[in-house]
Amino acid sequence: MSMTVVVTRNVSDRIRGFLASSMLELAPGVYSAPRQSPAVRQRVWDVLTDWFQLEQEAAIVMTWQDPTVPAGQAVLTLGLPPIDLVELDGIVLSRRRPQPNQEMPPDAPKHEHHDDQSSRMDRGP
Repeated sequence: MSMTVVVTRNVSDRIRGFLASSMLELAPGVYSAPRQSPAVRQRVWDVLTDWFQLEQEAAIVMTWQDPTVPAGQAVLTLGLPPIDLVELDGIVLSRRRPQPNQEMPPDAPKHEHHDDQSSRMDRGP
């Protein structure tokens, strides 16, 4: 079990209430659970992902310690701005996704594209 932190922006009272019922609200939109199991964390994320479909102009970021990913920190995101988290030379970088009519530079790191407004850090090979 590791500490899980969720940061929200412009979410509905429904999501805020759900998070406050399962985590401690440290500041407006910032939630923490010091010893949340992976199973509980996944259930919380599943609910957030399902409910997020009704949100507008909102964003949610969830992070926790994970020694299996670069930098030892896993990150999940929903909402705007759409980003991808990629590992480059042992450093985790965040990159805004290109708009449909925008091209990425040819030397940009490759990434998985998610069409569901959700992003998870690429684990690499």
